[in-house]
Formats: sequence, C-alpha cells, structure tokens
Amino acid sequence: MGAPFVNHPLPAQALQLRSLIEAEGHLTLSLVEVPVPTPRDDEVLIRVEAAPVNPSDQGLLLGPAQWAQARLSGTAERPVLRAPVPPQAMASVAGRVGQSMPVGNEGAGTVVAAGAHPAAQALLGRRVAAMGGAMYSQYRAVPSSQCLALPDGVAVEQGASSFINPLTALGMLETLRSQGHRALVHTAAASNLGQMLNRLCLKDGIGLVNIVRSPAQAALLRAQGATQVCDTSAPSFMADLTLALRATSATLAFDAVGGGPLAGQILSAMEAALSHTLTSYSRYGTAVPKQVYIYGGLDTSPTVVNRNFGMTWGLGGWLLFPYLEHLGPDATAALKARVASELTTTFQSHYAGRMSLAEALSPERIAQYAARATGAKWLITPNA
Repeated sequence: MGAPFVNHPLPAQALQLRSLIEAEGHLTLSLVEVPVPTPRDDEVLIRVEAAPVNPSDQGLLLGPAQWAQARLSGTAERPVLRAPVPPQAMASVAGRVGQSMPVGNEGAGTVVAAGAHPAAQALLGRRVAAMGGAMYSQYRAVPSSQCLALPDGVAVEQGASSFINPLTALGMLETLRSQGHRALVHTAAASNLGQMLNRLCLKDGIGLVNIVRSPAQAALLRAQGATQVCDTSAPSFMADLTLALRATSATLAFDAVGGGPLAGQILSAMEAALSHTLTSYSRYGTAVPKQVYIYGGLDTSPTVVNRNFGMTWGLGGWLLFPYLEHLGPDATAALKARVASELTTTFQSHYAGRMSLAEALSPERIAQYAARATGAKWLITPNA
C-alpha cells in the first residue's frame, strides 16, 4: 500500500463515541481518543460532519440499560455516562460484555485522504455519505464502494441519512415485487422511514396501508397524501384495517413494533379481507400467501399470535444488510443511484435537532432521542 493522498491537515488522534457493557452489569458511554486511520488503497478517509441516530443505532448505543438511573462523570468535553443493566437483560448482551464498541451505522462528511485506487482517488475532496459502522467518530476510513458521492446542492446533513432509511424503504418494495405481492402494510408509519415509504409508494404507484398509534399521526400522514391510514388507538382499528386491506389487496407487512399482538392482528385482518374471495368453505383458510416481516423492536415484549388466519401465512424477520447481501452488488448499486437522485425529494430526512459527540452523552439529550417519538430523530455532528 502506497502513501495516501491527503488534501487536509490531519491530526494524529481523534474522538470516537464508545459503548461498553461491563460484567458487573453497567453500560458506559464515553469518548475515546483513537488514532486517525490511514486509508488503504481502496479506502477513503472521511471527516465526519453529520451522523443520524437511527433506531438501529440505539440498540448498540444504549442497549438494555436503565438510563433514568444513569450517573454522569468526567468533564464537559469528555463526559462519561454509566447506567445499570438489569440482571435479567445481561444474557441478551453476553456477546459484547467487556468490548468497547464504536457506534453509528451511517453518516456523511468530506473525503480528506484517499488510497491509491482510482475509485478512492475520484472521491478525494468530495462530500460523501457512507455506511460501515463507527460513524460517531471525527474521522472514519471506509472502502470507496461503501460511499455515495453527494450531488451538488445536497447538504451534508441531508446526505447523512442516505442509506438506512432510503435503502430500507426501497428494499421493502423490492421484496414486495420479488415475492409477487401487490401492496403492503407498514407499522410505526409516522416515523421518518414511514413518511419516506409513503412518498415512495405514492411515486411508484404501490398500495400502502399505514398503521399509526394516534389521531395526530394519522392526520400527519393524510396531509402527505396517504389514503389508507389505520390508528391502533381507535376502537374500530381492526374493522378499519380489514377495509384498508380489502381496498389495497395488501398481503405483505413490515412491522417495526415487533412485540405485542400487532403482527398477529395484521395476519388476522389479511385473512378477513381475503375471505370474501372464497367460493366455498375451507378449514385451512384462504390459499393466498400472507406474510409479516418484523424488522424492528419498538415493543420488546413477546410477539403474540392468535392463529385465526388459516395455514397460508408466514411470520419472520427482515434486516437491511443481510437483504442487500442477498440482492447483490449490481442491484444494490442501482438502489443507491436512485437514492442519490431523489435525496431532496422522496428520500428527504428531517431532524429534531443536532448535537455534538459530548452532547450525545447528556442524560437530558438521551431522554429526547431515545423516546423514538415522531419527529424526534437527532443528528450527531462529530466535528462541531
């Protein structure tokens, strides 16, 4: 490997946010000085300027710790936050005990050094989005293939969310098409991702049933053009859902909630919506495949399924990165190209606020972004 090409004075050390679970049952968040990496021939070094806090980041960042009991120490520039992990939760995190783990699936910034490979050299000085973990860092070296050059006029903060939500939304539609479904259901639909998926389905002409948990969230989506919105807090929720499923013929669902009865309720409503097509009774229910994929865990309680929807159904898990590996590099590149062309429209993201690395360790700030409330997505600015 030759010497990297550099267009920016580089420090020897930089800060990185780390999450550590200790064997005695505590989770500690801290800022650690790490060497600024030297990019390999096929890598670029990014000065990270923005990185979102996604629900997928919070599982590693915050774990199962009880943050209401957190204790803050250290200094304003180098805070250390320590919170207890309940004994019954330690088994679920046994694989990471004693490991100081960097966090952050995606982010964006400026390429300040690049390896000798032409693809890396082409990004030198460019503003790029990247995925690859450890993005809550001031500097991050990643393969050039994991970068997306931001189009002119697209702010770094907008580009910071170029991967997780946009590729998840596109992956859901690719799954729909490949499995022969006509329309889909999405829960927690007022989220940043949910609003993005609604715009995407409207643009692509795909039927979408949005499930939310309050009248305010329902009104938010309807104002954005959603035609089928069902509120779980309404007494008529199951009847509303069945009617929406009949109207759209949706037989595929992506559930961000995970726990509780919702996944089973969706399958039940799908069966009820399809039952009007039966010309004769069958003890096995309708023969149309019905599928719910759980891709999140907003509710960590057990998933409850009451089997009143025949025998032609499926309930499984769906994760973005394994799906992209299955899809392959060429198809993934096509999805990334679409994201780049629609970053300020279909795939636009909104943030509740911005915070430095140190501020991300504030108990008050954690209470805000850990709430996962509608419109409460936060952005970390590592070099602020």
